[in-house]
Amino acid sequence: MSFSPPQEKEKDKKERKMKKRSKAPLMATLLSFFLLTFVFQFHHKLATRIHFSDPSLSLFTQPNSNSDSNPNPPPQHTASVLLQDWQVLVFQFYPSLEASRRFSCLFRDNSVTPARATSSNDAFVCPMPRRLRIRRPFYSPLLVASDNPVRKHYLNAFPLMVRWNWIVYESLSTADDVIVFAKGVNTKQGSNRPASDLTCLFYLSDSRAPFYTTAATSSSQEVFRCHHPDLNALPESTNQIFVSLRISNSDYSSDPLPSVAIYTPPSAQAVVQQKMKICACTMVYNSAKFLPEWVRYHSAIGVEKFFLYDNGSDDRLNLTVNRLQSNRFDISTRFWPWPKSQEAAFSHCAAINRDRCEWMAFIDVDEFVYSPSWSNSTRPNRSMLGSFLPGQPRVGQVSIGCYDFSPSGQTSHPKNGVVKGYTCRRHAEERHKSLVRLDAVDRSLVNSIHHFGLRDGYEWGKVEWARINHYKYQAWDEFKVKFRRRASAFVPDWMDKVNPSSRDRTPGLGFEPVQPAGWAWKFCETNDTRLRDLTSKWFHR
Repeated sequence: MSFSPPQEKEKDKKERKMKKRSKAPLMATLLSFFLLTFVFQFHHKLATRIHFSDPSLSLFTQPNSNSDSNPNPPPQHTASVLLQDWQVLVFQFYPSLEASRRFSCLFRDNSVTPARATSSNDAFVCPMPRRLRIRRPFYSPLLVASDNPVRKHYLNAFPLMVRWNWIVYESLSTADDVIVFAKGVNTKQGSNRPASDLTCLFYLSDSRAPFYTTAATSSSQEVFRCHHPDLNALPESTNQIFVSLRISNSDYSSDPLPSVAIYTPPSAQAVVQQKMKICACTMVYNSAKFLPEWVRYHSAIGVEKFFLYDNGSDDRLNLTVNRLQSNRFDISTRFWPWPKSQEAAFSHCAAINRDRCEWMAFIDVDEFVYSPSWSNSTRPNRSMLGSFLPGQPRVGQVSIGCYDFSPSGQTSHPKNGVVKGYTCRRHAEERHKSLVRLDAVDRSLVNSIHHFGLRDGYEWGKVEWARINHYKYQAWDEFKVKFRRRASAFVPDWMDKVNPSSRDRTPGLGFEPVQPAGWAWKFCETNDTRLRDLTSKWFHR
């Protein structure tokens, strides 16, 4: 048996004390980290899911008590939504703004950033200052005139900002019900909350409580249907009526979702003399330079009207649309800034145009409907697309296979357009797009972008002798724009490191917008110049 001398025992005792002391700062650091994480998450949730029992204080700017003495008071009744990429979407509900004036966003710390006008007269987009991106919660800015911005704090005029992924963002009234579009309720593909869990709430913009509630009757993806409120219960007011949703069941009850969706009571619809046979609907983002080629071609083969859902373009889309309209192309544009909402945009398009169009082609601006049987035609005619439609009245939808074209050696956008510039494609057919009979669409309006759910009794057909030229893999500077985000609500963004083998991803492409070696000739498996040659003959270009 051995014993340690007293000196060594004393030394061991000191070393143990030193180890305990050295662990103390580490434990304090870890404790601080977890505490800060908890506080961050709490504020993050607070900023994302605002308590909405008082919508006038939660979402909308409030009147300023000193406005009479202020030469440029904060505007009234604006609401702000934080989008992806730190962009703030500011709605100015009323009063109307002068179109000729420039505006800025004034933030709570007196930071000012420029407000960019959108294709909507009542919406602006401004970047959030970098120094405010690390502070929680996020406060809405005020919309002020750029030539005379307010530089004084009115703290009651800066409500909390809401997030794009927890909001009621649009509504549409039909003769029978109101259709509500919302994010955050159904978040997984194919998994929808029961309609019985949902209630619609109707309130005035300056009200502290809803004046009416109605039950939801349908719940699918981001689309919900509710009964109209009793029109006799509508308060006499000049203020706008908003509609929101509340989730409530035996296990859970949420606050109402923040809402920027204005409710319009149903009105007597103008009698449509005759439906247009074929229309086209698409969602666009910075597609102005692609639009003329796409519109001219599809108009020539039978599309009578085009519906564009503008997903926040900043490439002067309106100027391009105005030029096309002046050339007698029938085009309408709807501001649709919501990220990852193409399914909802198509649902809205199908519902609002049910009495205007018999059939709707849901295709993108890089997709061209084509039949090899047209090769001998010396000129296009507007019955060509109509030949795709079925003779049987119970066919509610026809699909057309897609062929994906490659960059075809191009290193920049072809000056003569995509049809002439991209002439090499992959061998195999990839997916499909559809022509849809609008009165056959299921009441839920459910769709996968490629096709819609149909009402009972309707069948689904396919046009075997036609195809869609999908100019998907373009010159790299054009293709990399896709990394901004995916349009679908249920498909991961390009930079999300999930599902690397999904058919929605580009083979051989990673999660970053880095040009792969040999991109200009990737996916070039067979030359196909048939549509190029045909359009050269038709349009003499």
